[in-house]
Amino acid sequence: MRAWLARFWRRERRPRQDLPDALWWQTLAECRFLLACSAPELARLRELSAMFLEDKEFHGAQGLVITDAMALTIAAQACLPVLHFGPGDRPLRSYDDFVGIVVHPDEVVAQREVVDEHGVVHRYEEALAGEAMHEGPVMLSWRDVTSASSETGYNVVIHEFVHKLDLQDGLADGCPPLPAGFMGQPTARAARNHWQSTLQLAYDSFREAVIKAERFGTEPTWLDPYGAEAIDEFFAVTSEAYFVSRERFGREFGTLLPLFDAYFRPGR
Repeated sequence: MRAWLARFWRRERRPRQDLPDALWWQTLAECRFLLACSAPELARLRELSAMFLEDKEFHGAQGLVITDAMALTIAAQACLPVLHFGPGDRPLRSYDDFVGIVVHPDEVVAQREVVDEHGVVHRYEEALAGEAMHEGPVMLSWRDVTSASSETGYNVVIHEFVHKLDLQDGLADGCPPLPAGFMGQPTARAARNHWQSTLQLAYDSFREAVIKAERFGTEPTWLDPYGAEAIDEFFAVTSEAYFVSRERFGREFGTLLPLFDAYFRPGR
């Protein structure tokens, strides 16, 4: 109840304090893909970033000290996917299920355990550049945060925060909650079906291209092959590219461009 009341009373609030000009311009210089935004969009992104920093808690792991510049670099990129999700602080409600952001200096090796169809337990290690869990914190590798690239379409911050959008309904299935009327669909279920069928076709094509590149030496895919692991990862990987290299994304994934536009830029 308290959490609900807190969200109610801060409805469409404004940041208590503006970001210093020098710090903001430093962030734009380091994340140059943000300059593709219009002047009003940048002003809105700045406002959202300030509120995000007020809401979230940053923790450095393994002795990493989080500076204001590091926190803002993450905040601005985290706010980009929700930039057009409404006035005031409404966009940040998509991130209401967590507070903590843990930043490691480099990749983290996680111990994994899966049980196969025969009941056999398999244990393995997985190197993580980031991780997002439903109702849990976000983990990021600072080295990977600084490795964002428009050339490769890579951006770990956007990747993990898009996972948060996907997980709003508790399902990691590559489909965020969608309203009735999305892309002209009469119901929320129809909107979901349209999204899933469109994304699935693009995912199947991408996965085939990854397999051909790995097995037969054909041209490597532009985007990280990790997107072929599962459809929720494909959604996150393609979202990275959508925001950091929109022009090439449109050439590579023409069927996804109107889908992502309708979701990430509603009303435009």
